[in-house]
Amino acid sequence: MPESNPQAVPVVAESELATTITQLGPWFHNLKISGQQTAPRHFLGDYPAAFFARFRQSLPADLTGWTVLDVGCNAGFYSFEMKRRGAARVLGIDAEPLYLRQAEFAATAFGLGPGSGSGVEFREASVYDVGNLGGPFDLVLFLGVLYHLRYPLLALDLLRRYAVGRLLLFQTMLRGSDLPMHVEPDYAFHERWPFHEPGFPRMHFIEQRYAGDDSNWWIPNHAAAQAMLRSAGFDIVSNPDREVFLCRPSAEPVRWELPKVFDD
Repeated sequence: MPESNPQAVPVVAESELATTITQLGPWFHNLKISGQQTAPRHFLGDYPAAFFARFRQSLPADLTGWTVLDVGCNAGFYSFEMKRRGAARVLGIDAEPLYLRQAEFAATAFGLGPGSGSGVEFREASVYDVGNLGGPFDLVLFLGVLYHLRYPLLALDLLRRYAVGRLLLFQTMLRGSDLPMHVEPDYAFHERWPFHEPGFPRMHFIEQRYAGDDSNWWIPNHAAAQAMLRSAGFDIVSNPDREVFLCRPSAEPVRWELPKVFDD
C-alpha cells in the first residue's frame, strides 16, 4: 500500500503514532501509516499488499464514477485501494467494531476520512445486511469472508440479489483437491462414486476451530467455490489467483427464492 497521503492531517502526533497503532491492535491488515506498519510481523508476510499484487490487474485501473462495496473490510486496505483508483463511493462494512475503528483511524491518516470530501465510508454490518445498503454497487469485494459464515450460500444469494451490479471479486480459503472434474447435471440415486472423487464439489465443515479460529465454519475445495458462485447466479470471468474469482451477474434469471428468515 502506498504511504499516507502527504496532504492528510495527522491523526496523532508522530511521536504518539506507534502507541496509537498498538492500542488499536491486534491488526490483521498491515497498513503503512507515515512509515509505520500496523502488522509488521504478520504470519502471511506483508498482508494483504503482497497478496493483492498477485491479482490487482484483474480489476479496472480506473474506477472513476464507480460505486464499491467492500464486505468484511477489516482495516480497510482494499477500500482504500479502490478509492485511489477513483471510485466515486466506497462503502466498507464489517461486523467487528475493532476493525472499523482501525479503518476509520487509517482513513483519516490517508486523507480519506469522512471530512476529506473524497472519503471512504465505514459501517458496522454483515453480508446478511446487504439488502439495506442502497445497492446495487458496480463492484463488490467479498474477500476472505465466505469461510467465516455459517450460511455461506445464503450470503452469495443475497449479494447476487441486492448488491452486485457489474462485478464481484470473490476470494475464499480453499482446502482439498484442485483437480478438475466434469460433473453431470444429474446422477441416479444409487450412483455413489462421484462423491468419492477428489474433484467433486465439496465443502469441509469445521465443527470446532481451524488454525485456532472458531469462526472458520465452511471451507470449499476449488470445484465447490466455482459451483457455489454459478449456483448463486454468477458467471466466472477469470480465476486470476488460485483462491480468487472475478465474476459478473449472469444474464440468466436466478431460479431460487431467498428463504424467509424470522427473528425469535
